[in-house]
Amino acid sequence: MKINTITIQEILDKYETILLDAFGVLVYQKDAVPGAIPFIDRLNQSRKPYFILTNDAAHSVSTSVSRFHRLGLSIEAKRIITSGTLLVSYFQNHDLVGHGCAVLGTQDSSEYVHIAGGKVVPIQEYSSWDVLVVCDEMGFPFLENMDMALSMLFKKIEARQPFQLILPNPDLIYRKNEEEFGITAGSMALVLETALKLRYPDCKEREFIRLGKPYSPIFQEAYLRSGTKNMVMIGDQLLYDIRGAKNFGIASILIGTGVTPCDTLTKENPDCPDFILPSWIP
Repeated sequence: MKINTITIQEILDKYETILLDAFGVLVYQKDAVPGAIPFIDRLNQSRKPYFILTNDAAHSVSTSVSRFHRLGLSIEAKRIITSGTLLVSYFQNHDLVGHGCAVLGTQDSSEYVHIAGGKVVPIQEYSSWDVLVVCDEMGFPFLENMDMALSMLFKKIEARQPFQLILPNPDLIYRKNEEEFGITAGSMALVLETALKLRYPDCKEREFIRLGKPYSPIFQEAYLRSGTKNMVMIGDQLLYDIRGAKNFGIASILIGTGVTPCDTLTKENPDCPDFILPSWIP
């Protein structure tokens, strides 16, 4: 059975708060998604509460605001909830404040770890860190640092040095533009996990702790800010945006501008959304 479509006006009438993914929903790598700018303008003019729930751990909130504004999207900092900000509570709840941390990602990624209380150290100094945080595929020599991360993890296992693996952004791929896709941090983590399992099948520390969507903390933060569960998540990926919303008990809409195509989706899919929205353009 086909999933019902929904219009923008119906969304605004039906839900108190709108939750939006960023990449593939509002923005691509270098441009705004067609129709996203007038939609955000409409939300701002109507004063409809909304939040951006993004698994992005490569850009700080202030960097994200500047990027949105540069692309024509008038989004304030108070409306942005990133997976990188979840590191603060995770570090506090798991006694990681003050621990040495190696970071794969951008300068903003390292700043997220620093704000959470971690001490960022070079990845090659394997005896100085016991936490590896994989945030993004950008901001460093990719192949060299992935090889270095793998080698240092092997060394730590051989030396019987405990470590933790943390992945703020579980996304595997993202949409760069209307024609191209790219891998992101979740795919990097899968590579490292597979290698660890292959070489050390009995190692207990070979899996990453995944934050961000589809897990509940990022949705809980949106609930705390909005004060209502009459929210809807509009996203482009079934496994992260839609599954996360369903698990948290809120409505979901798949938009057809990103990773997951809408035209072949049916209600038999366990991660099917409540509605589909082909694009922001009527």
